[in-house]
Amino acid sequence: MRMPKPDPPTYRTTNWRAYSEALKQRGSLLVWFDPEMEWIAAPSGRRGRPTTFSDAAIQACLMLKALFGLPLRQTTGLVASLLRLAKLNWPVPDYSTLCRRQNDLIVTIPYRPSTGALHLLVDSTGIKAMGEGEWSCRKHGASRPRQWAKVHLGIDAETLEIRAVEVTGSRVGDGPMLPKLLEQIPLEEPISTVTADGAYDTRACHAAVAAREATAVIPTRRNGRPWKETTPGARARNDILRASRRFGRVIWRSWSGYHRRSRIEAKMRCMKLLGERLSARTPSRQTAELQIRAALLNRFTALGTPETKRVA
Repeated sequence: MRMPKPDPPTYRTTNWRAYSEALKQRGSLLVWFDPEMEWIAAPSGRRGRPTTFSDAAIQACLMLKALFGLPLRQTTGLVASLLRLAKLNWPVPDYSTLCRRQNDLIVTIPYRPSTGALHLLVDSTGIKAMGEGEWSCRKHGASRPRQWAKVHLGIDAETLEIRAVEVTGSRVGDGPMLPKLLEQIPLEEPISTVTADGAYDTRACHAAVAAREATAVIPTRRNGRPWKETTPGARARNDILRASRRFGRVIWRSWSGYHRRSRIEAKMRCMKLLGERLSARTPSRQTAELQIRAALLNRFTALGTPETKRVA
């Protein structure tokens, strides 16, 4: 006789009132304009025509574009109306200026530091860059090759904010980008763990994690074998392999905290809710567009997130 399965756990949100107010603030247009921000660029002291708008002004306009899914011309109209409502006598960049500045824009991604050592969660996903939609391809077939941009993210498990972003083509694997994601974390900030799936079970990934004196929470491949090297990364990986073989992968995942990786899966879904495809066509502009989305999500997360606890 088979024993019945236990009831799934239930969770309750403990800060519903504060989280409800944060959700309201996400729809406020006043969040995106600060009268103290530097809208006009400071003089550079170089020859040639001076830059009129600062990077913060261009980023604010592009964030509104990504938030509402508008073309560039409609974005300029929205920004002009919002500045009038806010009674700010600032000039508005035209659509050609936004397009040109997006090509080499240095996007600032705000984040809140962790209270302790950083627990980094890493994963990647693809976002359509060019080509027909799924329905058109299923009905009529693809008339031209479809292209995808691959975004690699690293988020803080505590604050749920994006700390590292890399954008590549669809042919680039996940493992080679982990060292570059770790390079975006300041060296003076300690990293406790780096959690990723089995695609990051490579020598380069474990070496990069060990170089930051962090613990790798990366499951080994199904057919994984012990590595013969004696480097710190190889020893840590072999310990994971021995623990998985002795106690089982399910127990290892529960013991190591691998379940926290579901949080970055949810963040990937939030990234795609801002658009299933990219509007930019060049790689540099696509990178800026995805970084703008990361900054937008961090701004939403900073306003407030739900706090849940398990109900017995």
